[in-house]
Amino acid sequence: MDFRPLHDRVLVRRVESDEKTAGGLIIPETAKEKPQEGEVVSVGSGARDDSGNRVEMDVKAGDRILFGKWSGTEVKLDGEELLIMKESDIMGVLS
Repeated sequence: MDFRPLHDRVLVRRVESDEKTAGGLIIPETAKEKPQEGEVVSVGSGARDDSGNRVEMDVKAGDRILFGKWSGTEVKLDGEELLIMKESDIMGVLS
């Protein structure tokens, strides 16, 4: 399925966290928190300002990002769980 978000929305795939702590303890699936890091799958065309001009997005497909714990809406596309969020929910891009 080909999906393109609208306006200033971004489609994100969560990046799974490590199964072990730094000390070597294995974290069970039930105790794991959902990761707050992801990879941008696709982006919308950007929002419009008060004059009607389009404002370009600061992120692009392939960027690794950090976002808030409760950011976005979970969706399932082709059996894969993804997030749709506004660009303003993104805290930063990892390089």
